[in-house]
Amino acid sequence: METQAFQKIYTKITQVTKATCSLSAPGISYEELAVINGRLAQVVKINKDIVTLQVFSGTEGIPTNAEVIFMGKPPTLKVSDELSGRIFNAYGKPIDGMPDIQGEEREIGSPSVNPVRREQPSELIATGIAGIDLNNTIVTGQKIPFFADPDQPFNQVMAMVALRAQADRIILGGMGMTNDDFLFYKNVFENAGASDRIVSFINTTENPSVERLLVPEMTLAAAEYFAVDKNEKVLVLLTDMTLYADALSIVSNRMDQIPSKDSMPGSLYSDLAKIYEKAVQFPSGGSITIIAVTTLSGGDITHAIPDNTGYITEGQLFLRKDSDIGKVIVDPFRSLSRLKQLVIGKQTREDHPQVMNAAIRLFADATNAKTKLQNGFDLSDYDERTLNFAKDYSNDLLAIDVNIEIDEMLNTGWRLFNKYFSPEEVGIKKEFVDKYWTKEEE
Repeated sequence: METQAFQKIYTKITQVTKATCSLSAPGISYEELAVINGRLAQVVKINKDIVTLQVFSGTEGIPTNAEVIFMGKPPTLKVSDELSGRIFNAYGKPIDGMPDIQGEEREIGSPSVNPVRREQPSELIATGIAGIDLNNTIVTGQKIPFFADPDQPFNQVMAMVALRAQADRIILGGMGMTNDDFLFYKNVFENAGASDRIVSFINTTENPSVERLLVPEMTLAAAEYFAVDKNEKVLVLLTDMTLYADALSIVSNRMDQIPSKDSMPGSLYSDLAKIYEKAVQFPSGGSITIIAVTTLSGGDITHAIPDNTGYITEGQLFLRKDSDIGKVIVDPFRSLSRLKQLVIGKQTREDHPQVMNAAIRLFADATNAKTKLQNGFDLSDYDERTLNFAKDYSNDLLAIDVNIEIDEMLNTGWRLFNKYFSPEEVGIKKEFVDKYWTKEEE
């Protein structure tokens, strides 16, 4: 929709709540932008001619005779190759001290891709983090969240994924970031010389919380440009989706909507699905893969936000501190990538599924041995070996600071099997033992 040359100015607001203003204005469309008393707002409800606008920075101080000017269009983002290496706010305006970009203006929040235009994901996205690539391999077009406690170093993990992931383009959407977190990402990207392939949309704690609602849509509009127009493999990183959902809750509560579970709006599932369903593998080769952080409150996985997220996404990644080695690891028991079977042993080495399963089984045996120890039972020789294996496995493969290629991860697995167990105890097919076990002994 084009901006009207002569825009009508309304000056009669009939209702003002903490977050919204309502007025009579015919011919207005849903999600259209407006300016109220110099503040940006967006249409969130239309009932006949009565239009309700959500004011991003809040309604405090807005009089009922304030000027309301409708812009005739929803929020847009200018897209071009100039997006590369730039940092924008929730409205798509640069906040890196560099000039506005030139490009084609596109509406954000477009529908997700028609199922008939989707391909089954089949390409590996390697992150260099063994806890992900070995046990929970991610494929292009997948959507997967990191479930993490607020004190876990999820920003460091996301930054590492951004630097290591084998993708053409990384697009970061930051919601409710502290200035320290924002500067951390900025410095990591600059120091690694990776800024040119990363585009960032950032809302910090100093910005109005309602602005967070625009960040995922801006991020995904940029992702669609690179994936569709440029046929690139795009990785979208969103953090923190819990703060996004909190912003949804703030708006719905201020609009006096009846809250659902955990004070969340009844539309939470569809609001989250609208974002996650943008993950797609296109037949032309371009793709959008989404990894999002969802922080947990007190580790509560039953809260409405992680609960709804789990239904929409294809697995989850869990971080936890391993007390035995004092490092944060990707938890092998609670993490799951539902699409890994599409690539492991096919795009990766043939022994990948066997090594992965054997290592997890031995790690589980170590957990049982630890329980026996805590309950005062004697440990067998096998128990002792599994405990030693588990420490090395956590340190050499599961810890988030491990950055190696998948073949090296598999070789490390064989080396640890060889160090602590016999081939019979490991239980891997003889053809693989003959091929890889011997290789490690030489």
